[in-house]
Amino acid sequence: MRAWLFAGQGAQRAGMGERLFDRFPEYVAVADRVLGEPVRALCLDDPDGRLNRTRWTQPALYVVNALACVEALAEGPAPDFLAGHSLGEYNALLAAGCFDFETGLRIVKRRGELMGEADGGAMLAVLGLPPDGVRALLDRCGATDVDLANLNTATQVVVSGPAAAVKAVQTEVRATAGARCVPLATSGAFHSRHMRPAQERFAAFLDTVEFRPPDIPVIANVTARPHPPDGVAGLLARQIAAPVRWHESLRELIRRGVTEAREFGPRPMLRPMWDSVLAEPAPPARRRPDGTAATTAPGTGPGPKARTAPPATAPPARPAPAGGAPHPPPADTASPPAATTAAIGRTCRAAPPEPEPVRDPAAARLGSAEFRHDHGLRYAYLAGSMFRGVSSVDLVARLGRAGLKGYFGAGGLDLETVGKAVTELARTPGLDGRYGVNLLHDLTRPGAERDLVDLLLRHDVRHVEAAAFTAVTPDLVRFRFHGAHRAADGTPAAVRTVVAKCSRPEVVAQFMAPPAPELLDRLVAEGGLTSAEADAARALPVAQDVCVEGDSAGHTDGGVSLALVPTTVALAARLTERYGYARRLRVGACGGLGTPEAVAAAFVLGADFVVTGSVNQCSPQAGTSDAVKQLVAALDVQDTAYAPAGDLFELGSRVQVVRKGTLFAARANKLYQLYRTHTGLDDLDGPTRAWLERDCLRAPLDQVWKQTCAYYRDTGRAHETERAERDPKHRMALVFKSYFARTNRAAQEGDPAERANYQVHCGPAAGAFNRCVGGTALEPWPERHVERIADLLMTGAARVLSDRLAAYA
Repeated sequence: MRAWLFAGQGAQRAGMGERLFDRFPEYVAVADRVLGEPVRALCLDDPDGRLNRTRWTQPALYVVNALACVEALAEGPAPDFLAGHSLGEYNALLAAGCFDFETGLRIVKRRGELMGEADGGAMLAVLGLPPDGVRALLDRCGATDVDLANLNTATQVVVSGPAAAVKAVQTEVRATAGARCVPLATSGAFHSRHMRPAQERFAAFLDTVEFRPPDIPVIANVTARPHPPDGVAGLLARQIAAPVRWHESLRELIRRGVTEAREFGPRPMLRPMWDSVLAEPAPPARRRPDGTAATTAPGTGPGPKARTAPPATAPPARPAPAGGAPHPPPADTASPPAATTAAIGRTCRAAPPEPEPVRDPAAARLGSAEFRHDHGLRYAYLAGSMFRGVSSVDLVARLGRAGLKGYFGAGGLDLETVGKAVTELARTPGLDGRYGVNLLHDLTRPGAERDLVDLLLRHDVRHVEAAAFTAVTPDLVRFRFHGAHRAADGTPAAVRTVVAKCSRPEVVAQFMAPPAPELLDRLVAEGGLTSAEADAARALPVAQDVCVEGDSAGHTDGGVSLALVPTTVALAARLTERYGYARRLRVGACGGLGTPEAVAAAFVLGADFVVTGSVNQCSPQAGTSDAVKQLVAALDVQDTAYAPAGDLFELGSRVQVVRKGTLFAARANKLYQLYRTHTGLDDLDGPTRAWLERDCLRAPLDQVWKQTCAYYRDTGRAHETERAERDPKHRMALVFKSYFARTNRAAQEGDPAERANYQVHCGPAAGAFNRCVGGTALEPWPERHVERIADLLMTGAARVLSDRLAAYA
């Protein structure tokens, strides 16, 4: 499918349109009459430099773009979609048949006059930072009266505001690593709140104009969505004081199946942006706020249709108002020749697809802007890891391509498997570093943490999610501060992030503090860190981001987020001040986040970001079996239970698992009771041994013990079985723990013979989510792509907060 893109102010140049004026004299005559002077001279000779004055720039550029469009329509078919940047939107609407050439010129002439009257403002193009990064920069320099005006690409943003404030922003940008800026030659703060007086006057003018529904879909600057049939005037009025959402507009075209774009304008400005966006990951399908799919998908939009050049003039549909509203030309004004209009006419076509609601931009403002910037995310949202690769490479990669981040579930996997996963993620295009790996503390295998950190550093993994830590360890510190340094001004900086999942304030305090001096000294002495890295580490927290873990899937302390989150937020504020950090410590929330209301509550409690888990387990990308996904998708909020944790079986640590449809929780709890009340396997009575072999182990105890010995020998832990030969109770623990390993594997593989023993880590959030999406397009689990889950929860949370605040207003 094809799209035509029309350039806006800034594309003008002296000499533009030279070859077009002689070809289309009838249009030139209309332009001369409307403007009151020869448009040819304005464009070719640029008398007195007027071509760079807004009141003249806009009508001149509109004329040249229109003539180029007429030429294109005479030579070939119309496109499937249209879009224009700022002023260029008027050319797109002209090509779509919303008004004739003269009417459009009179609208643009008035627009240029009103915008040209604005003074005292300035605009600045910021390159190298995403929109959230620019917002964070504005926050840092206190530029509260500067707005984002043009969101051109993922890393090209124009800001707009009072001249003095924009100058201060320019200074801040030049001091920011990786960013640069270019002042724009404008006198007004276009596309910002400071243009609202002009917007109101322009809206009154547009009320006098008759607009026709577009024959071809035109993407609106204000919404990045197609213009509705009857809302053109309102969107054009809003455009003057609203940001141009160009990046989203181009992604919308791509989402709708556009693969080819043609630019209309005197200078190539939009084509490089198109090429940049085309190289990005494919945008996810848009959804309604309730998560349901829209009716229009790539390739289903309107196809090419016959279309004629827009007429130079048309009879007015209503009386022309005083002061320059559209009016018919004099009787002797020539009509465009048939050659230029034979290609198209207004044709009947099927009703347009059902309009889709615009995604609430408030969702992108929830939480910490600094967090979004630091992690390169569009939402303050993470997908937490799930054991044994349930958080798969596919899941993490899909999130990264959608501008989000997930953590690969490395817990329970061997190093070779983890190495292959991070290699694949590093080679996946479009992630831009938006991926991480789970670093799970294992009390029973202290060397495993060291080996995993070595692997992560070899692969230059930058982000980890630290879980199950009861204290800060040397290897965690080694990962966090590998590559840390001080900038030229002495500011400490770390190149790696740790998101620490904690449920106890005393553990939180350790992660929020700098590493202990003696620990850093030891790491330097052992070669784990350089002196420079340790020096930077002394002024930085072990984790800038700590996620408070309420009652959740898998390992859980049964914490209550309502109590934990505010307590941790207050602790973070105190510790930021105590340690004199330049940047505040941030607090996230996880556990129980299965509905927009729950996510909204987390932000109200003070969370800077949220982390989901169980809701992602029945996504198509999750690394588990379809049988498990079907099981999880059928849960209600009460369908989970607590069971012993296989890795910490002897200590009585608990995990939260699925109860409905499996007997794992009941059988695992019985095994723990047997362990507590018996001295060894030989102490079990006959019926209990028979139950154990038949229902749990699926093999005679002697055979299971041989398999257990082989496993520990092959994984370098023969000392465990040697101890078990001397200690019957330890032997009992190892045999029972084999049940946990087997049930986990059976669930991931979807072994139908073992369905009653499936071990599926899951919290009540899954059941809450199931209720939330019941009766919608997301009810079937194959439709629950991870980025769609994120969008539903975040946009829904923004809507919940807006509705609740409105109710109390």
